[in-house]
Amino acid sequence: MINPNDNPVEWAMLGYELDDVREHITSLLAGLDAKTGIDEGDFRIQIFHVMTHLNRIYNSRNHIGKIDDDLFSEFSKFPSDFSAIG
Repeated sequence: MINPNDNPVEWAMLGYELDDVREHITSLLAGLDAKTGIDEGDFRIQIFHVMTHLNRIYNSRNHIGKIDDDLFSEFSKFPSDFSAIG
């Protein structure tokens, strides 16, 4: 896995993706707490957006270098080597 000492740019990008996850979850929670609620479509979009960020974080955890459009798209997919623990 990349690390902040050897891969500062890539490490910062992981942090940026995590910040986006936090932002979207905060927005989602605000919608869930609001009196008007959140509709199914918006809920699905926000959850999918969070999952896409998490996929990129996981899939790029060992990648060093620029992420071009093809890699961005590939890294956004659900990981093929991911399974629940326990």
